[in-house]
Amino acid sequence: MAFTYILECVDGTFYTGWTVDLTARLAAHNAGTASKYTRCRLPVRLAYFEEFTEKTDARKREVAIKRLSRREKEYLIVIKKTESCENKE
Repeated sequence: MAFTYILECVDGTFYTGWTVDLTARLAAHNAGTASKYTRCRLPVRLAYFEEFTEKTDARKREVAIKRLSRREKEYLIVIKKTESCENKE
């Protein structure tokens, strides 16, 4: 398994990455050991993620998301939350 994720930093900016262990990576970001970008923007929260069977697919999706505008990233996050709420019903 591999994941592509978007974090929302305390200053409202987004950070996009990929990992094979989402829980550990989020903890590393919040400990300030995962990335220079997030280190000075703590705490961060997981805003969005996608799961893949192959690492290469997660990496490709990371690149694609990084090319999106802020508005497009916000749309992804809102759609994911909406789908999550609909699945709970």
